[in-house]
Amino acid sequence: MGSRPRNALAHQRGNALLDDQPLVAKTISLVAGTTVAYVGNRFWTYGDRPRGRLGREYSLYMALSAVALVISLVCLAVSRCVLDLRSPVADNVAANVVGLALGSLFRFLTYRRYVFPAQPAT
Repeated sequence: MGSRPRNALAHQRGNALLDDQPLVAKTISLVAGTTVAYVGNRFWTYGDRPRGRLGREYSLYMALSAVALVISLVCLAVSRCVLDLRSPVADNVAANVVGLALGSLFRFLTYRRYVFPAQPAT
């Protein structure tokens, strides 16, 4: 999820719900965005798959989403700390092109196999 929801929660010239708490605001916006993505995947992308227990699916979805976030962060860390690329363009390419592509591939493969399997897990 982008910075707009976080900004709406944290940056409204002293009138925001979470003014001066950008980490809490970012966490709330990230969980909300991932929850909306879960609902979309459950009922649209994988709507034809058998339904599992909601708590199990949601927890696994959130955990795998967190791993995908770490993949993006690792790409950014490699760019900055190993390759010593420190420009805004390098940061965006590392995190938002390479990291996003690898994270999306990871999510696609793991969601369809573990979160929304074709056959119920036994």
